Amino acid sequence: MTRKFFGTDGIRGRTNEAPMTAAMAQRIGQAAGAHFLRGEHRHRVVIGKDTRLSGYMMETALVSGFTSVGMDVVMVGPVPTPAVAMLTHSMRADLGVMISASHNKFVDNGIKLFGPDGYKLSDKDEMAIEALLEQEPRLVPAEQIGRSRRIEDARGRYIHAAKLTFPKHLRLDGLKVVIDCANGAAYQVAPSALWELGATVIAIGVEPNGLNINDGCGSTDPTVLKETVVASGADIGLALDGDADRLIVVDEEGESIDGDQLMALIGSSWHRRGRLRGGGIVSTVMSNLGLERYMNELGLRLERTQVGDRYVLEAMRARGYNVGGEQSGHIILSEYATTGDGLVAGLQILAELVAQDKPASELLKLFEPLPQLLKSVRYGGGAPLEADKVKAAIAAGEAALGDKGRLVIRKSGTEPVIRVMAEGEDEALVARIVNEICEEVKAA
Repeated sequence: MTRKFFGTDGIRGRTNEAPMTAAMAQRIGQAAGAHFLRGEHRHRVVIGKDTRLSGYMMETALVSGFTSVGMDVVMVGPVPTPAVAMLTHSMRADLGVMISASHNKFVDNGIKLFGPDGYKLSDKDEMAIEALLEQEPRLVPAEQIGRSRRIEDARGRYIHAAKLTFPKHLRLDGLKVVIDCANGAAYQVAPSALWELGATVIAIGVEPNGLNINDGCGSTDPTVLKETVVASGADIGLALDGDADRLIVVDEEGESIDGDQLMALIGSSWHRRGRLRGGGIVSTVMSNLGLERYMNELGLRLERTQVGDRYVLEAMRARGYNVGGEQSGHIILSEYATTGDGLVAGLQILAELVAQDKPASELLKLFEPLPQLLKSVRYGGGAPLEADKVKAAIAAGEAALGDKGRLVIRKSGTEPVIRVMAEGEDEALVARIVNEICEEVKAA
């Protein structure tokens, strides 16, 4: 059965257009709340959000939905997605909700759901909630309506939990760190955690106004971060996205370091210390072939999944891995978090920077990535990947790359685009293949 509303990371869309309307948010609250009503205890849901303007509207609608089916609501305000996951479990809530469209601009919003264990919902749970969305809500009698309240110590709880992941014998004293919070959910917690661990902190992207989240800042646009790192003589720069579940790093020379290199560093260092479980790491089909070859040289595996950090986590849990992530910067360290956590991943990188006493430019370039090109083609409907000419172009590209490269074509799970990625040893060939396939997709 195909999911109608849920994509690879919750429900997402343009605000005030279906499905991202207040009415739909209320229905989602009613459906998700009804699905997680189990037992005779007083049920509780934790709701967090990022800093986009529409978060107020979506939060209010969700509170209305949850309380109408008998759930109490705890609102924690702007906090990172991993904070909501952590608080859901630590507060013994039955459900957690993060209102965020992650790295998208303010015009979009989304709803991410977490189960009582702090993990994102399974396909089975999402399908059950979708089925309830098609039915009339099961409203409770007036005396059973839930209550809502706001707590003020959520950020402090998360900062404390994040700092506990940093090695106790290390400090960040003497290290100058630029942190770009994308004018998003971590604008308070990330600079505070770094400062409390001893770093000299230069914080940018920490003046949210509801409209500037991910706007010329954060992990999707580290231009200002690069300039600031070089101009200030900082040792390293960290860039989070709007809900702080992903991380991109900039070295002291102003060069971007993606999630593949971050996973290589964490995976290899944990392997040397006997901490790595599963015999390797988990990533998606989008990770560079250079990462796979590097892990193989260490006698380790790179297990690939379909795109989406939830699928990475599912493979990690099923097969006993404790390090995984995506090239885009979602880094999952299952000993510390139940989802991607940009701040926690950043602290692991900073710990290695201190422990190995190397410049970031040396520490974070463990393998030479193969030439890789990714392009996106927006489409308005239909099935362009089923067109004969598109299939022929894909087949020709695969034949041209042979066993010296890879070709990945997929529909995005969060927006109406086709993503075309190729990598191989010949950069010109990679570019030609991607461009030819993109042209055929456009024509279709």
